[in-house]
Amino acid sequence: MKTFDLLLKGGHVIDPAEDIDQKLDVAFSNGKISKIANDIPKSKAKKVIDISNSILTPGLIDLHTHVYWGGTSLGIDPDKYCISSGLTTIIDTGSAGPGNFSGFRKHIIEKSRFRILVFLHISHAGIFAFSKDVMVGESENIRMMDPRSAIQVIKENQDLIVGVKVRLGKRTSGINGITPLKFAMEVAQECNLPIMAHIDEAPPSYSDLVKELRPGDILTHCFRPSPNGPLGQNGDILCEVLKARDRGILFDVGHGMGSFSFKTARKMLDKGFYPDTISSDIHALCLDGPVFDQLTTLSKFVALGLPFREVIRASTENASRALRMKELGSLKVGKLADASILKLKEGSFEYFDVTGEKLIGNKKIMPLGLVNAGNWVNAE
Repeated sequence: MKTFDLLLKGGHVIDPAEDIDQKLDVAFSNGKISKIANDIPKSKAKKVIDISNSILTPGLIDLHTHVYWGGTSLGIDPDKYCISSGLTTIIDTGSAGPGNFSGFRKHIIEKSRFRILVFLHISHAGIFAFSKDVMVGESENIRMMDPRSAIQVIKENQDLIVGVKVRLGKRTSGINGITPLKFAMEVAQECNLPIMAHIDEAPPSYSDLVKELRPGDILTHCFRPSPNGPLGQNGDILCEVLKARDRGILFDVGHGMGSFSFKTARKMLDKGFYPDTISSDIHALCLDGPVFDQLTTLSKFVALGLPFREVIRASTENASRALRMKELGSLKVGKLADASILKLKEGSFEYFDVTGEKLIGNKKIMPLGLVNAGNWVNAE
């Protein structure tokens, strides 16, 4: 009798949440993780795949993406992206607001093979003007802030919406500075959800923003280049940043086309300040570089010296905690049947940050396959 639907044999399992770092077999059935053991007999499974010389992790999560393809100018195809980057869960952060979320749900999310969750934008139309030719900060116009509709849309879509997005800074909120955060805070408190806050050039300052955030809220673009980054003029981490971490504020990478600097990352990592989550902020303007995908973003942190296990943690266990979704982020028996199968390729690889700085790394994380809701997906 076949006990399992799918059996992956011979992979090196790395699951920081369960403190696993060894060669094991992993079996799946009925959309759940069924068994993890040293040698599960092939005869017990309907389908067996040998993944020897590969790494098996919990399904990777990209906490910051833009995948409202066709509905916004910055959106990319979610299914192609998940397969190419070894992802089982992606979080769209603010592409849609309460005024256009229904189209995002019907035309993209419900048709995708993969799990797409959403931080709903506080702006009525989300990020509506983001392209090579037109760039308008949606938080510049306070009339676009729509907390009443946002609360209604969130309550009607609690299965998909996991937080509230707001973008702040000179290029996104203009002279309004931090004011749009107040509208996002109203919605987040009413719906008991975290906020993800974008920061670019001042105003507001990086310090002023983190002082306003609550435990469990997320600051994305946490390793952005100066000015208006996490480091003071003396090169030390701003005291407001350290206090924010102590309070439980989460720091997310959100690479994007202008928000990740090797210089900043090196100094933060050297001081023991690891990002809580590593995400790509992938969108149409950075898909062909400098981001490319989530695995390239993770590979940059390997090249910067962050231990591989911590890199995986930042895209699995920590991401699931940021989402408050206990069923994701680990390979514990009984959890959802999501897994990523990777290869850590050795060689010489060029990586670039948003300032144009080049970093040569000797490893690159490559996708081999996925287990998505219990189904095998070949990524090669």
